[in-house]
Amino acid sequence: MSKIKPSKGAPYARILGVGGYRPTRVVPNEVILERIDSSDEWIRSRSGIETRHWAGPEETVAAMAIEASGKAIADAGISAEQIGAVVVSTVSHFSQTPAISTEIADKLGTAKAAAFDISAGCAGFGYGLTLAKGMIVEGSAEHVLVIGVERLSDLTDLEDRATAFLFGDGAGAVVVGPAQEPGIGPTVWGSEGDKAETIRQTITWDRYRVGDLAELPLDSEGNIKFPAITQEGQAVFRWAVFEMAKVAQQALDAAGITADDLDVFIPHQANVRIIDSMVKTLKLPEHVTVARDIRTTGNTSAASIPLAMERLLATGEAKSGDTALVIGFGAGLVYAATVVTLP
Repeated sequence: MSKIKPSKGAPYARILGVGGYRPTRVVPNEVILERIDSSDEWIRSRSGIETRHWAGPEETVAAMAIEASGKAIADAGISAEQIGAVVVSTVSHFSQTPAISTEIADKLGTAKAAAFDISAGCAGFGYGLTLAKGMIVEGSAEHVLVIGVERLSDLTDLEDRATAFLFGDGAGAVVVGPAQEPGIGPTVWGSEGDKAETIRQTITWDRYRVGDLAELPLDSEGNIKFPAITQEGQAVFRWAVFEMAKVAQQALDAAGITADDLDVFIPHQANVRIIDSMVKTLKLPEHVTVARDIRTTGNTSAASIPLAMERLLATGEAKSGDTALVIGFGAGLVYAATVVTLP
């Protein structure tokens, strides 16, 4: 017989508040076209993107995350001292250690909350949400702050015609807390590492450090290009359209609901054509509100779902208590989908 006392937390968990931060600089497609041979019409037709936000020098990963988190904490109606854990999903914090979450937890004024970073690309918010739910039900934290934050402009090759127009910066955060009824459904998640090369960093940090001009990619001026994110667009598109619709359906089934029961669909903001294809494949009814925040925000990776959620609630396109299907997918290739009740 075990001598260990069993953990005891809340019966269920739900999202209590959401907040977002978009950098002040708005970048139209015309700026992107200064470095690549393309057109505004091509960018809009291929991705749906019209503008994106790029961070300035003061809008660091930590600064954006803190702004979004403060709004989420206020929206949840709690104080920072009540946050028991801070989970940050990011691929654009350039200091290997310590985790940026520790700085964020301190500057927010938490009472020495547990803090750690995760690297799950565009599925990072879903991964963080799942971890938060587990902590609350297990009893290791009463409230968990989940943040998705990226400065992808730092990892964008502006001369890469396939990706230069895709990425934006920003932060989205939610507070997850205890509930008396289910507010976050079962998560359907996984990875397909055999497809990892379809979205990747162009060169590793150690190769960049070596600085061998004969081996490393150079820009138009002959300088070694800084490591950037690149992808095989058609392969990613096919995977997202055909495989992620299946995952989204599995999340609906796991939550015990059908598409008719949904109020809102918030997919990762990767590409409008991917979003529209998933809507069609899932046969979502016309009454379901679909997030298409990518048009003015671009692809912000882990930040895209909470940013889209925050905007839908702020504009009144979605309301508190709505049932929403969220799904993230990206580099790895990784994915995570679940059904949530909106705060």
